[in-house]
Amino acid sequence: MNELAPIGYVAERTPLPSDAQGALMRIVEQHRSGYVVHDGKTTRAAKALPKLRHHVSDASERPCVGDWCLVAERGCELIIERVLPRFSTLVRGAAGETQTRQALAANIDHVLIVTGLDRDFNVRRIERYLTLVSGSGVRPTLVLTKADKELAAAALRDEVAAIAPGVTLHLVNAKSADSCAALAAQLLPGETAVLVGSSGAGKSTLTNTLLGAASQATGSVREADGRGRHTTVSRALLPLPGGACLIDTPGLREIKLTGDEDVADSFDDIAALAAACRFRDCQHEREPGCAVRKALDAGELDDARFQSYQKLSAEVARAGETVLARQARKAYAAEMSRAMRDVTRRKR
Repeated sequence: MNELAPIGYVAERTPLPSDAQGALMRIVEQHRSGYVVHDGKTTRAAKALPKLRHHVSDASERPCVGDWCLVAERGCELIIERVLPRFSTLVRGAAGETQTRQALAANIDHVLIVTGLDRDFNVRRIERYLTLVSGSGVRPTLVLTKADKELAAAALRDEVAAIAPGVTLHLVNAKSADSCAALAAQLLPGETAVLVGSSGAGKSTLTNTLLGAASQATGSVREADGRGRHTTVSRALLPLPGGACLIDTPGLREIKLTGDEDVADSFDDIAALAAACRFRDCQHEREPGCAVRKALDAGELDDARFQSYQKLSAEVARAGETVLARQARKAYAAEMSRAMRDVTRRKR
């Protein structure tokens, strides 16, 4: 399996099943028309079996970039027949009113949350990203780009550090390899990182710098509203010179939570205060002995941060109800599948 090392294969984390059939490859691109898979040497277009795309109880289980899969030749087509178990997945609620979930990347070690120090800068959005990542079990890293264009870069960095204690933070000029050297050194051989952030935040520019080549197209930011144009239109996994892999993604217009997140993980300061409240089910409103309200009144806790915590907690709770419904559907589908197998056996 040494030939798969350049695309992040580590046998201990993704062992090959004893009944494996077909060639082991990794999904490196995902498009509406299908996938692109990599065997460690070359890439080829592939399609997935219908059961992998349509006959799943949770849409986030569909094949996605980063997945390891078993692939077979069928005539002139390459078919993804089986997806191996993932050791991690970054999932968000699908955009819009739908309650489905979308896997952004699989088998990842780092989530690089990229924010530009221009009109893209928004501390509340960074808190939302950190909360989303908490549901994946993957280490987040904050990357603040366009440091060369913002005179108050150091002050903005300190503002972010205050709401994300313990989270690795890099302040970079995404066009400079020297500026990105510490970030590049963090990505070790065999590891995979995924970039997330708004359009125009500098993800593709950062990707090109880490690659040492202009692989991804980059675009300008509109002066009127500071928003970027989508230059990356699909997710793509790219091997880096140092032996790690990087997944570039299109800008996320909506960061919808799934119900699997742990809000306290991103707001450990508020969680610590809540643990000191007199009542375990304290809502931090007018209850006596509320340590959170006491900190707010004393100016020790920022009200905007507390409002963000309340908003995200409520959103996770609402999404969690959907999670329970999804689990019930999954259990029902499994029960019906067993019943159908029993009927088939009796007919024989």
